[in-house]
Amino acid sequence: MKKSEKEINGKTNGKKKKKKKRFRIIRWFVLIPLFLIAAILCGASVVFVIFAECSKDLPNVEKLKFYSPSETTRIYSSDGKLLATLFKENREWVKYDQIPKNLINAILAIEDARFYEHRGISFKDIARAIYIDYKERSLSQGASTITQQLARNIFLHPRATIRRKVREALLAVQIEKKFTKREIMELYLNQIYFGAGAYGVQAASKTYFGKNVEDLTPAESAMIAGLPAAPNDYSPFINKKYAKERQVLVLKRMHDCEYIDYKTMKKAIHKKLKFSRRKSHVKLLKYPYFTTYALNELFQKYDDDLLYRGGLKVYTTIDIRMQKVAQNAINRGLNRAKLQYLNCSQASIVAIDPKTGFIRAMVGGKKWSKDNQFNRAWQARRQPGSSFKIFVYTTAIDSGFSPDSIVLDSPVSYPDGPGRSYSPKNCDGKFMGAIPIRRAIQYSRNVAAVRMTHRLGPEKIIQYAYKMGIKDRLEPTLSLGLGAGVVTTLDMTSAVSILANQGVRCEPTTIKKIIDSEGNVIENNTYPSSEVVIPATTASAMTDMLQDVIKAGTGTGAQIGRPAAGKTGTTDSYRDAWFVGYTPDLAAAVWTGNDDYSRMNRAFGGNIPASIWADFMKKALSGTKPKRFQSVKSNLVAVLICDETGLRATSNCPKTHIEYFQKRKDPKKYCTLHGEKVVKSTDDSEKKEVKKETYAPEVYEEDILPPEDFAPAPKKAPPKQEAPEIIIEDAIPVELPPEKPAPPPPEPEGEVDL
Repeated sequence: MKKSEKEINGKTNGKKKKKKKRFRIIRWFVLIPLFLIAAILCGASVVFVIFAECSKDLPNVEKLKFYSPSETTRIYSSDGKLLATLFKENREWVKYDQIPKNLINAILAIEDARFYEHRGISFKDIARAIYIDYKERSLSQGASTITQQLARNIFLHPRATIRRKVREALLAVQIEKKFTKREIMELYLNQIYFGAGAYGVQAASKTYFGKNVEDLTPAESAMIAGLPAAPNDYSPFINKKYAKERQVLVLKRMHDCEYIDYKTMKKAIHKKLKFSRRKSHVKLLKYPYFTTYALNELFQKYDDDLLYRGGLKVYTTIDIRMQKVAQNAINRGLNRAKLQYLNCSQASIVAIDPKTGFIRAMVGGKKWSKDNQFNRAWQARRQPGSSFKIFVYTTAIDSGFSPDSIVLDSPVSYPDGPGRSYSPKNCDGKFMGAIPIRRAIQYSRNVAAVRMTHRLGPEKIIQYAYKMGIKDRLEPTLSLGLGAGVVTTLDMTSAVSILANQGVRCEPTTIKKIIDSEGNVIENNTYPSSEVVIPATTASAMTDMLQDVIKAGTGTGAQIGRPAAGKTGTTDSYRDAWFVGYTPDLAAAVWTGNDDYSRMNRAFGGNIPASIWADFMKKALSGTKPKRFQSVKSNLVAVLICDETGLRATSNCPKTHIEYFQKRKDPKKYCTLHGEKVVKSTDDSEKKEVKKETYAPEVYEEDILPPEDFAPAPKKAPPKQEAPEIIIEDAIPVELPPEKPAPPPPEPEGEVDL
C-alpha cells in the first residue's frame, strides 16, 4: 500500500527534530565544561593575583626561632627624664612538657579542636565563617587556627581585614612547614595574652592563681583557657560572672571532644576557685602622685595591651622642679600645723598652666608609701567651703551684676520644709549691712553669698560650676553657695585656671606627647584644644575682685610679691580648709584636712593652706618676670529705664526695665515724674523754697536687688565711724581703714553643718 505524501513529510520532519535535539545536547556537553574550565581559570587567576599581592613582604617565619618579648613602655617628664616603666617581668617561658595536659586540651577544645588534623588552615571552619559573615554582612567571625593566631599576634596587626586574613593564612602554612605541632603549641602558649598584664600560661597561672602552671587543676585550666578570646571581658578580676560562664563553656567543649568525662566536667564546674591578689606590673621610679594619675589618664584612653606591649614613649607635662617645690611646701606647711596644734595631718596641691591645661605638679599627700597610696589631689572629694563662692559670683557677674553691685549682709530666713527655715550666719555672728559684691567676696560674707545664691538660683550656679570643670554631682540647695557639695583639688585648680586664662578652658592633662615603637606620634597636646566657657569681661571682673582677697581680705597670707588672685575656703566644722588662687602664668589649689574627717583646731583657709600656696608659688615662679592681669572692659552699658516716662530711672521709679547702650551713647536725662525733690536756695537775700528737677545717682541693672535684698545706704555718715569688727569665716582678721585696731576674733557662736 502506497504511503501518502503527508506521512512521508511527517517522518522527515521528525528525523530533523531528533538531529537538532542531539546537536543541542552535544553542544551543552561541550560548552558547559568549557565554561566551567574558564570560570575555574578566572577564579584561579583572581586567587593567584590576591595571593601574589598578599605574599609581598611577608615576614620571615624563621624569626620565631629568635622570638623575644614585646617592648616596654616608658614614661618621661616634660624634659625627658624617665619617670616610670610598664613592663612584663612576669613573663616566664616554660617548656611544652611543663604544661599540664588538661590546659593544652582546654586550649584545643575552645580554640582549635582540629589542630592536629590541619596544616595551618581549617577549610571547614573558613567555610562556616564565610557563610556567617556573608549572612551578617560583617567580618566578625573567626576561623583562625592556633597557628594562624600565632602568626597574627607575632607578625601582623589585629584589625580584621581580608588582606590580613589572607596573609595570616599564608604565614600559618609556612609555620606548619618549618615547625612541628609541639613547637607551635609551645610558642603559642608562651606568647598569647591572658589579661591583667600576663603573657604566656606561666604568667597567667601565677597572676590568677598564684601557682606554677604544672600545678593547675582542670577547673583552673579551663578558666585560663577561656581568656585569650577576650581577656578583659572574661577576666575574673573584672567580671566574675562572665568568667564563670566562659569556664563552663570550655569544660563542656572538653567533654564534647572527649578530653574529660562527665564526672570530671561536673566536678570542675562546681569547684570554687580561689584567685590570687591582682598585682601591678608598673614600676614607679619618681613622683608617684603625679605618675599614678598620668597612668590613670593613659588607661582611660588606650587599651592595656597597647600600653604594656607597644613600646610607647609617653612624654608628660610634669615640671620636676615644681613637683619638688610642691612636695616641700606641703611638708613645711603640715609641720607648721603640727607646731600650732591644729590637728591637720594631710594636704594636697595641684598646679596647672592655664594657657595649655598642662598639669605641672601634683602632690596628693604628705608621703607616698607602700601602705598609703591614696592620692588626695584627685581621689579625695571634700567640701570646698567658701572657695565655692568663686562660682556664685562668677555666675552673678555673667548675669549682669558688677563688682560694685549692692548685696545685703543682713539677717534673712528661707523656708526649708514644713515648719522649718534656713537662716545663714556669718562666722563672726555679725552683719555688715548693704555692701558691694567686691567687699562681700573680699571678706567672705556667708549671708551675702546665700542671698546671691537665692537671687540667681542654685541650678544656674551649678551649670557654671560644671562648665568650669567641676565633675562631681552638686545638689541645688541654698547652702551650695557656702560649699555644700564635694570637689577635688584637681577640679578646683582647673576651674580657677579659666579665670587666669580670660575665660578660656583647656582640659587638664598630664600627657604632652605619645610616640609608638615605630616613631609615629599617636597623641600630641603641644597645641591643646580650648573652649571659651565664660566671657573675658566676666573673668577679668572676677580676677579684679579676687586680687582684693589677697591684698586686704581673708587671703593676705597668700601674698607673694606679685599680682595674684585667690579665694580662701573653710568649712564651719573645720574639717576642710582651702586656698585656691592664680597668677597670669600658673593656677594652683591647696587643700588641708584629715583622712578620717576629724575636726582641725580652728584651721582656716587663710592660715596653713594660704601659706602653703604662697610658699609654692614664690618658688615655682622664681626666675620669671611678674606679670599684671590683663583688664578687659565691656563696650555695653546696662541702663535702668523708667517704664512710665521712658527716661533714665531714679531710685523712686516703681516699674523699670533694663536696656543696653554703647558707652557714651546711653541716655543722660533722668525721670522727672519720680525724681523730684525740694532744694533750698543758698541766696540769703531770698529766703524761699525753689522746686527743682533733680536726678538720682546712675543706677544699673546689677545694682537693683529684689525688695528683700535691697537696703539703701545711710544718707550721711555719723561724725565718727570706727571700722566694724570683721571676723570672717576664713579667720584672717581684716581691718577696714581704722582709727583703732580691731579686737581679736571671738569664737564662732555656732556651727552649721553644710
